[in-house]
Amino acid sequence: MADRRGLLIILSSPSGAGKSTLTRRLRDWDPTLSFSVSATTRKPRPGETDGIDYHFMSEAAFRDDVDRGEMLEHANVFGNYYGSPRAPVEAAIGEGRDVLFDIDWQGAQQIQNSGLGQHTLSIFILPPSITELRRRLVSRGQDSDEVIARRMSKSWDEISHWAEYDYVLVNDDLDETARRLRVIVEAARLRRLQQPGLNTHVKSLQREFEDLK
Repeated sequence: MADRRGLLIILSSPSGAGKSTLTRRLRDWDPTLSFSVSATTRKPRPGETDGIDYHFMSEAAFRDDVDRGEMLEHANVFGNYYGSPRAPVEAAIGEGRDVLFDIDWQGAQQIQNSGLGQHTLSIFILPPSITELRRRLVSRGQDSDEVIARRMSKSWDEISHWAEYDYVLVNDDLDETARRLRVIVEAARLRRLQQPGLNTHVKSLQREFEDLK
């Protein structure tokens, strides 16, 4: 048995708030962290690799996996389906490895309400302002004006779910936000539920105590 159970670390935010960058920072800090590679029905973007950036699937295959219960969570975002395959996540946390999820509030709710919900750590990332959020989206240079407008219109819907998360961080300083994120993860790893060996240890303490009588 692993020394501890793995965590399902959920990071959510509106597009442009910095969760992808913070996810990379977290993995740089601890390379043992596994990243949940999402499945999606959207087409690959230039430079993306199947199985590394996403598992690219047809809509029919994706729906079949959902029907078989093979997706831990799934959602429709901007007309495409996204989801987290269940099997690799269950294997990782059973081996004591944490798994990172870069997902929206819909996926977060599904995971928190699943059988693995007690092992989740959910964190929402807020932008310092809406003006800064839009500036970041524009400066990325990845999306058309139309896509940026759609992302901005959806941002308040995302932000409105901030209170459903265990922790909320305002990303006004990337280095400081990354530091606070590490502190949260380190503390969550010490939660009682994440330490399966505690029961055995306490029983050994009880036997020692009884031997002293």
